[in-house]
Formats: sequence, C-alpha cells, structure tokens
Amino acid sequence: MNRSIALASLFIAVASSVFAQDVNDAYEKAAKQAAAKAAPWIAKIETSGGRDVIGPKGGGGGGIRKGSGPTSGLVVAPDGYVITSSFNFANNPTDIFVTVPGKDRKVAKIVARDTARMLTLLKIDATDLPMPVAVPKSEVLVGQLSLALGRGNDLDPTKPPMISTGIVSAVGRIWGKAIQTDAKVSPVNYGGPLVALDGRVMGVLVPLSPDGEGDTAGVEWYDSGIGFAIPLEDVLAVVPRLKGGKDLGRGMLGFTPKQPEERYNVPVVVGTVAAQSAGEKIGLKPNDKITKLDGKPVNNFSELMHLLGPKYEGDAIDLVVERDGKEVKFDKVTLGGNAPSVSLAFLGILPMRDDPEQGIEVRYVYPNTPAEKAGLKAGDRILKFAPAIAPALQPVAGRTQLATAVRSLPPGSEVKVEVKRAGEEGKTETLKFNLLPLSEELPEKLPMPSTKGKALEAKKGATPPKKGEEPKKEEPKKEEPKKDDEDKGPAKGLLIDQTNEATGRSYWMYVPDNYDKNKSYGVIVWFHNTGKGGKDAKDMKKIWEDYCDSANFILIGPQSKTGNEWVATELEGVVQTVNQALQPYTIDRSRIVVHGMGNGGSMALYAAFNARDLVRGCCVSGAVLPGSAKENLPNQPLAFYMVAGDKDPLLKEIKETNDKLKAKKFPTIFKELKDFGKEYLDQPTLVDICKWLDSLDRI
Repeated sequence: MNRSIALASLFIAVASSVFAQDVNDAYEKAAKQAAAKAAPWIAKIETSGGRDVIGPKGGGGGGIRKGSGPTSGLVVAPDGYVITSSFNFANNPTDIFVTVPGKDRKVAKIVARDTARMLTLLKIDATDLPMPVAVPKSEVLVGQLSLALGRGNDLDPTKPPMISTGIVSAVGRIWGKAIQTDAKVSPVNYGGPLVALDGRVMGVLVPLSPDGEGDTAGVEWYDSGIGFAIPLEDVLAVVPRLKGGKDLGRGMLGFTPKQPEERYNVPVVVGTVAAQSAGEKIGLKPNDKITKLDGKPVNNFSELMHLLGPKYEGDAIDLVVERDGKEVKFDKVTLGGNAPSVSLAFLGILPMRDDPEQGIEVRYVYPNTPAEKAGLKAGDRILKFAPAIAPALQPVAGRTQLATAVRSLPPGSEVKVEVKRAGEEGKTETLKFNLLPLSEELPEKLPMPSTKGKALEAKKGATPPKKGEEPKKEEPKKEEPKKDDEDKGPAKGLLIDQTNEATGRSYWMYVPDNYDKNKSYGVIVWFHNTGKGGKDAKDMKKIWEDYCDSANFILIGPQSKTGNEWVATELEGVVQTVNQALQPYTIDRSRIVVHGMGNGGSMALYAAFNARDLVRGCCVSGAVLPGSAKENLPNQPLAFYMVAGDKDPLLKEIKETNDKLKAKKFPTIFKELKDFGKEYLDQPTLVDICKWLDSLDRI
C-alpha cells in the first residue's frame, strides 16, 4: 500500500514537472513571438553632447549618471513620428539619432513634449513606417502577462529587442495616467513598449512619480519591480496635438486644499486660489467644497486627483461645489497649467509663540516695512484682521489662522488690523497698510524669549470673543503634585541607535535637557552625508546643542538603510520614522527643517519638495536639486538657505539650483563661502542660519 502511494506521488511529481516545463516552454515561445511581432515598431535612440550627469548623487554631490548607450522609442505615425520618454533628453543633448528597423539611421528633432506624462515626440525624415496595434485600455487587466521591450543594449536594430517579463500589477496609477508592471523597467527601455503576449502594445514605458515632477521624476524606481507605462490608446489620441509643435502640460484648477496632507479622509475644501488660475477665473472661493467633477462624485482629494490627473491644460471639465450650503455649478471650465509663480505675502511681523490668549502678540516688527511705518510695535496684540475691501474685521484666533489669511492674499493687497496697544490697558486701534512679498532679510537680532510657555493651553485654541467683549483672562491653574511613580515624560539628551519598530529605520535624537512640554519645539532633520550614517551624531550635537537649548529645537538624524548614500525611495520611511519619533514631544509644525550637505543635502532638497505636509524649511550645503523646483504653495510654505564653497567643483550647479528656487519665487538665501570647498559651515554662517531658523514662522 505504501509502495503504491509512493509510486502515485512520484507520478504526480513527474507529471507536474513535465506540465511546468511545458508551460514555461509555451510562455517562452509566446514571449519571443510577441517580441518579434513588436520589433518593427521599436526604434533605437542615441544622443550625443549635453551633460553626463543629472542631479545629485554621492558624497561629492555628483548625480544620476546619464548612460552613453542607446535607449528606445516607439513609432506612432507612418510619416516619421516616434514617441519616447523625456528622461532620454534630461541632459539636453545636442544631437539625437533614431534608427527604425529596415531604415537608415536618421537625425531627429524634438517636435513637442507632453510634460504631464513625461513623453517627447520626435520627427525623422521617413515614410511608410509600420504602426503598432494598441490594446484598448478596457482590455488591460491586473494579472495579465506583460513584456517590457527595448533596444537600450542592442546595437543592431534588425535583431529582436531585449525582453523583461512580468505582469500588469495595477491600472489607473499615477492619478489615473499609467499602467503599473513588475517587469524590470530602467533607462535602457524607457520609451519602449509594454507588450501583451499577442504582440499588441499596452503602453509606452516611462519613469513616473505621484508627487515628483521633471524629466527625472520616478527614475529612482528603476529595476525595483515598480514600472509604469502610459497607455498607447492615450498616446495615440494626443499625437495629433503634439504634431502641432506645442508642449502639453498638466491641466490644473489652481487651488490648494485646506488640508493638503489629507488625501483620503476628508472632503476637498478650497483653502487658497492661485492668481490667474482657472479657479480664479470662474470665481472659485476659499471654503468651497468640491463635490463633483464631470458628473462623478468627489469624496476626497485622492478621488479628485484621479479625475483631474489625465487632463491636459486647455481641456474642459464640469465642476460642482457646495458653497454656504448651496450647490453651485461651473460648466465647461477650461483648465489652466501651472499658475505663474508669485511671492507669498508678508505682514512684516514675527509672532510670539505658545500664547493661549485671543489674537497674537507681536514679538518683532521688521524694519522699513509698511507694518512698522503704520505704527505696529513689539508687544502689541493683533486682535482682528481683514483685507481693506472686506466689510468687517475678523477675529484672529492664533498665529496659524493669521498666517493662512495673509498667505491667501497677493503681495500689494491693502489690509487692516485691529491692534490692542502694549502697555495701554484696553486701548485698541485699527491700522491700514499694504502687504509685501515675503522677506528674505534676516533680523540683526531677534528678541527673546520667543514663547509664552503655554503651548498646551494654546493648542486647545482660543475662542474668539463675542462682539464688544474683551478676551477673558483665565485664572492660573494650580498644578497637582505628581506621584513618585508617575511617568517622568519623554526622554531627553542624545539618544543614539534608536530604531523605529514599524519602519526598521535607525535614528538618533538630541532633545534639550531643559525640554518643557509647555513650549513648542522646532525640528531639524539632519540627512547625513555619504558613509556617515549614525557616525556624526556627537559632532552634530556639539554644533547645535546650545542653539537647540536656547531656541527650543529638537535635532533628529535618521539613517539611510545602508548607512551610506541616500536614495529617493527612502523618503516615505524617513517621514514615518520622524513623525513617530516626535509624537511624545510638543512640536511647532511651522518650524520643521530638513538639513544636510553633499548627498545628504540633495536628499534634504528632495524631501523639501516631496514631503510638503511636513517640511517648512530646507538648509543645505554643497547640494544640487535634480530636475525642476515645484510650485510655491500658500498652504505649504517653504523657505531655503543654500550654502556653497567658492572652491566647490559643483558651485555652478549649486547656483543653478538657487536660480531654480528664485524663479519659483521661494524665499531663498544663498551664501558663498570664501576659501571653502566641501566643508560644513563657518561660524558666521551658522549664526545666520540660527536667525533664519528662528524666523521661519514670520507672518
């Protein structure tokens, strides 16, 4: 009996092995047939000239190296039009050459770019090119076998393309624009096709990111099992528009939601509307709740992005909002592109922190500003604020509310403030003046203290007084004696070799020994340089300890997974680690700064633009930003302090980064250090940076 069972088991095992081999053979045969069928449509693309390196990478501050080998493209029109990934031209090559199987090598010119999907249309002198057959988007299914094809390592375009196999792992990715595959996708096959087993083309392979922008956005995912392809059905639909020679950009309404960090859990309520945007032109207003787009319900920001994501600048949509409890419809709204960058508005003051009283106390008035000329002084308390054209002043509950109200207005706007004068019991006065562009000037010296030391009371929020009432003064609460066994609170001092259990990421922290939970603390997130993971904790503490103690800052140093270089894919884990590490402490969200030098500085710049709900400032030394800077958003303000040595070999690229930030109207300070190469900072610069850190919450 046992012998029979053994024989049966052996038979099943042999049969299974034979079946598996048959399946593998059949799959291999089908894959080769599909690649052969698609081969005539796949072009080889070569470039010459331009930069060899794109963006930051490495302790020397280098960057993503642009390969010198060929890459891929796909024929999209018989009369010589080839589509490819914009990444292939991120280094601004001087010459482009395209070879289609059966044709001679041709010089190509760029016709137009689709910046929403990171595609570039090329034109060569050719006719009667073979056209690919598209898989309709409705037929692309999750789990379907797929082939990523390319000619990146193929010097002979008459030979079969190289093949990477996988499945379709998701559809409607990157806000509804892309197919996701686990086939290996990298610069060698960017621009090539994602093909079904019958040889039809699902899409064009490109690097993409849900938050990043620019030609290199998403390249960090290459060979990771996360690759993207723009559906060929969508590509062919837009080719006629690209042939006209005009670049196509992402379609935008031009507003920032009130809670930009909440993509899934809250309705979409308008916070601010950008000047000259589509939203401004139709009369979209703050506090409007977006409920429908093109007849489809919008329950959260993620749903809105999936509906808007595939749209281009110039496309029309139908929009429905709820305003004051009533439904308001906007038909045939023409979407705009990126709104022109504008400077954020500036009242000209620095507020006192951790103050539970109604309004905000003025800690410092910037000199030579309209606020100073109008008579606003340190110690005054701003009780009410409104644009000058508003019928009535509105009570100010705190600095966050006032900062939001100011940033919602363009520079030059006339405003009015009701001020309770310092030292003059009960006297109030209304002042009028114009807002300025946000200042980059650092105060010579900021007055101390910076806090009232009542953060836990202020966190509860002050209720605006009724009309005609003065703010009530609360009696001081008697502190109950603590029991001996009561928790002594969060840890202080230098904590080395901490590990976040959820992310598995190591980090160290310095929390001032004089930490007081009734004061709100700013945060400096230090991104170590190459090879310094965890090894620079004591050095950084020595540099920053006195300032953290006096100005109420916590210093935290997450470590890269390898302890060596940073890569962009680590950002999500870093943000999660930092948020969880800070939970026990009282944190001032308007003063969270990322800081680093070299490779760490480049990671800090990446974090500033891709963790906008966390970061409010970025201070870097010897670092370069890859790609382009994102827009300046009123609800997610960012300020930059950039340092470079005059002997740094990357000085030119660092200055270009500064120019990119200035072009987007970010408040940016640039300092060039004489006789410096890649050293950290000199003492005068460190003093300047401390003043910059202490004034990040200026209004």
